Amino acid sequence: MERLGTGIGWRPEIADAVERMPGIDWVEAVAENVCPGHLPDSLRRLRERGITVVPHGVSLGLGGADRPDEGRLTALAERAEALGSPLVTEHIAFVRAGGALTATPHLEAGHLLPVPRTRDALEVLCENVRIAQEALPVPLAVENIAALISWPGEEMTEGQFLYELADRTGVRLLIDVANLHTNHVNRAEDPAKALAELPLEAIAYVHVAGGFERDGVWHDSHAHPAPRPVLDILTDLASRVSPPGVLLERDENFPEPAELEAELASIRRAVEAGAVERVKAEVRAAGHAVAARPRATPGGRSEARRPGAAPAGRSEVRAGTPARSDAATPRAVGTLTPDVPDAGSLDEQREPLVAAATPQGHETGAAGATRGATGRPEHRGADEARQRLGLAQAALLSALVAGTPVPEGFDRARVGVQARALAAKRADVVAKVAPELPEILGAEYRTAFLGYAQAQPMTGGYRRDALTFAEHLLSAGRPGDAAARRELREWWLERSGPAPRSRRPVHRLARATRKVLLRR
Repeated sequence: MERLGTGIGWRPEIADAVERMPGIDWVEAVAENVCPGHLPDSLRRLRERGITVVPHGVSLGLGGADRPDEGRLTALAERAEALGSPLVTEHIAFVRAGGALTATPHLEAGHLLPVPRTRDALEVLCENVRIAQEALPVPLAVENIAALISWPGEEMTEGQFLYELADRTGVRLLIDVANLHTNHVNRAEDPAKALAELPLEAIAYVHVAGGFERDGVWHDSHAHPAPRPVLDILTDLASRVSPPGVLLERDENFPEPAELEAELASIRRAVEAGAVERVKAEVRAAGHAVAARPRATPGGRSEARRPGAAPAGRSEVRAGTPARSDAATPRAVGTLTPDVPDAGSLDEQREPLVAAATPQGHETGAAGATRGATGRPEHRGADEARQRLGLAQAALLSALVAGTPVPEGFDRARVGVQARALAAKRADVVAKVAPELPEILGAEYRTAFLGYAQAQPMTGGYRRDALTFAEHLLSAGRPGDAAARRELREWWLERSGPAPRSRRPVHRLARATRKVLLRR
């Protein structure tokens, strides 16, 4: 894998600062925010300087029940080629559900939602990843995501799920250590265990980001500095393998450039600390190997030293010194099956782990839909797996965005937290893509939008959502202020047609005349 070095997420708000930052080896840009034929000047200048730019997709939905959309794959491929990127990245998540596959209304989440770690979901994900790999001109890496909620009836840990995905498809992994921390707080998952189960040689690069905790729930905001626990997980990862690249993500609440540079320095120190531990582990391993070599006896015979025995002339254990647990020793870099010492097929090695991770209990509701039969069946049709997964994802997404009952087996309180977070994010993003709306509506904007979101699930993109919101208000005779209502109507008319309204002089005159008439 190409060595990337230390990088930062390129965002328009900090584009100038990123260009001037010392020690930036590469950047990552949100793929959907880049137009291949009209690259931002900042990205062009970075490319001319030899800075690598990686497109990072957020809307493909590889973890969804449907096969990847050809148009989205083509768009991602075009961005990779326009930027001269060595790879592209996406997420192990679903972002939409419903439609023809399940004969239910099509719904958009506007957010990355977790897939269940089940055999059905893995089967579908592997096929979707292969489809994407065939369509893309460069290698693909996929990212583990943060989650507020857990699926019932999961059959694998995150490490096991990612291991099998990488083994079956050859896909690279983008490991987000901030997301490991999020899942530790929200789902009681052990980051060290996840790292121990990963195929480390499959790592393409690493994400680092910040968040905040509220009422016992960690929110992966990308709007705060990376906290110490996240940096500690990064050090743990770097103690096991030298990551090809590490990147700082920041999407909102951008600080001064000096603060970002200080955060990048903290990331470099965390990686260096892990490298020191990795070297120490390699030295210890080499010492153990030397100690285990057969030694010659006075009679000329070789005698193998007992495991753990001290060399001749040294005491085996000093008084008061605790013995070191094997479990505490970092594994060797590049070991693919760290927890299974015996050689054999991957299925033979992983099956006991999967069985041990399989919770027992009811097989109804969402658990039954995603879990299927207990154990590993001889064969599952991909189409049947897609339909089962699709029904489960549609039921969950409908509960999150349309107010339908929470599927059985889910934590209702957590689903409520996620639903409110999705509505709040939706309001924030619409305000960004249509900044005129908060200006027209003023303080009423957020309350009005959240009320609209409760009754109107998102079925398209955020720009479509902004137009639908305006239609919703106008049909209800809102806003109450007549001048604001006229301005909102004009805004909607400007954007709701199949093409931008003509700017020819005669048409501009007609529009101006219409505005005058509207004000009467």
